[in-house]
Amino acid sequence: MTLRIDIPDETFRSILAKAFGNTAFVAGFVITVLILAMAMVSYVWTPYDVTKLVIADKTQGPSLAHWFGTDHFGRDILSMVMVGARNSIAVALVAVGIGMGVGVPLGAFAAARGGLVDEALMRVNDLVFAFPALLSAIMITAIFGPGAVNAIIAIGIFNIPVFARVARAGALAVWPREFILAARAAGKSSTQISIEHVLPNIATLLLVQGTIQFALGILAEAGLSYLGLGAQPPMPSWGRMLFDAQTRMVVAPWMAIFPGMAIVVTVLGLNLLGDGIADILDPKSRRQR
Repeated sequence: MTLRIDIPDETFRSILAKAFGNTAFVAGFVITVLILAMAMVSYVWTPYDVTKLVIADKTQGPSLAHWFGTDHFGRDILSMVMVGARNSIAVALVAVGIGMGVGVPLGAFAAARGGLVDEALMRVNDLVFAFPALLSAIMITAIFGPGAVNAIIAIGIFNIPVFARVARAGALAVWPREFILAARAAGKSSTQISIEHVLPNIATLLLVQGTIQFALGILAEAGLSYLGLGAQPPMPSWGRMLFDAQTRMVVAPWMAIFPGMAIVVTVLGLNLLGDGIADILDPKSRRQR
């Protein structure tokens, strides 16, 4: 099914009313805004310095002084979760930007040209898709060393074939439409038609896919950090916090509970937001209401 972005006879106000009448969208929007706000606040303020070690306060449970407790170095876990949020979001956001910025033009170009060009691009696309983000990160790390930048590159490369496939599938559904034939008859080139007519009509599909890949990017970044391939100490990351907590689950379970909950809640919020957007902007869904 191809989602259309054109919404006849509906104003922005009515769309906004539908959006905030959609439970999934509202829940996802609130969760996502709260996580983003937490990440932004961490740039200017955290309850404690995440780079300061206070061994005397190590593995303290949640209290008024440390709402989420402390880790094995005495660092405040709430502060680390806040800073870890901005790292995870930044990595996932840039990686999705890379995937969308490269994959969408490739998919649209393949659909516009067709034939051998389409076949060749899709086979290369399949080859890249065969290498998971984790394997790409391991290869990149072996050459350049671990770090957040290399994690971004690995996740971004993995996102390119995903967006290329989605863009191509959506574009192929749009090209046979009457308004495309009219644009051809008007003498417009394939590039002009893709930019002016095809991409606007698959924008909603790409937006929904973007939220999904954003959530997957959060998970991928956490997995890479857990394996030591993402952000490096002393910069906190949710995956690294889980790695540090794995041998202390009995004495300090809060070390794993709170970063784990942060990952779960963030991914859940993004998935709900994507489902809500798809439900609101899908014409068939609107007609059924």
